[in-house]
Amino acid sequence: MTLLFVLTVCLSFLALLATPSFATNQANSCRSYCGNITIDYPFSLDYGCGHPGFRDLLFCMNDVLMFHISSGSYRVLDIDYAYQALTLHDPHMSTCDTIVLGGRGNGFTVEQWRAPYFNPTPDNVFMLIGCSAESPLFQGFPGKHLPCRNVSGMGCEDYYDCPAWSLIGHKKVGSVYGSGPPECCAVAFEAIKAINLSKLQCEGYSSAYSLAPLRVDGAGGWSYGIRVKYSVQGNDEFCRACEATGGACGFGTDGVNQLCMCGSFNSTTNCDSESSASGKMTLSLAVALAGSFIYMATWIMGSQS
Repeated sequence: MTLLFVLTVCLSFLALLATPSFATNQANSCRSYCGNITIDYPFSLDYGCGHPGFRDLLFCMNDVLMFHISSGSYRVLDIDYAYQALTLHDPHMSTCDTIVLGGRGNGFTVEQWRAPYFNPTPDNVFMLIGCSAESPLFQGFPGKHLPCRNVSGMGCEDYYDCPAWSLIGHKKVGSVYGSGPPECCAVAFEAIKAINLSKLQCEGYSSAYSLAPLRVDGAGGWSYGIRVKYSVQGNDEFCRACEATGGACGFGTDGVNQLCMCGSFNSTTNCDSESSASGKMTLSLAVALAGSFIYMATWIMGSQS
């Protein structure tokens, strides 16, 4: 009877060790929220979550999501995960109702290492206002052709019709520039690669984007803000495999190498491969221990008989 009891205890211990831990398969989610905006891969508010190229980028302050790069901080109005785009707002950016001068606007410039991940969309126009004749924009002017041009049907000719221009007393400058540069120069981001008001010697800027294929008549109907396309560089199979096995995508302390976070452990592949290996080790250990206990119990009972 005593031997049967010992065997029962040993087999119960074996079953306990061999049973997979549900905590191991329960991945820590990196998904979070700021106000009404969902923060998901490749973005994150927590260091170690998301894609390493997007680290230290988003901050939540009083339920307001902020996007921070080298040119300044912007409020995030929307993250469109389907089209991989963000909509940003700069409080010192001019619109159709208000023109902000004094070089206070952020413009848009990203760190060199972050540049492959972010670019304003091709249908986003930047309208530079009050730029100096010595601005790099006008090098070689008037003999050299100006970079100013419409972008997706949006440009300065329509922007001059905004009520803000009459409020500041600027004179509308037509397509004939005369001896000086225009008061407004519309450019695509790809044409100059950075919107830096100080380096471009401009007093202000506006930015508008188009989401619809049809042109909206008049600058009063434009969507003002900066529409930024984001991209995860390279093959993202790692993250897909990680999420498919219940993990959350993140990166290590070096800020470079990706990790799959699987609850109680991190993996360099996915949660299944690590948990499977861990399960095999646990089972082997359980069998070895249970076998030792049974051998000892049998030896003890034999010595007592």
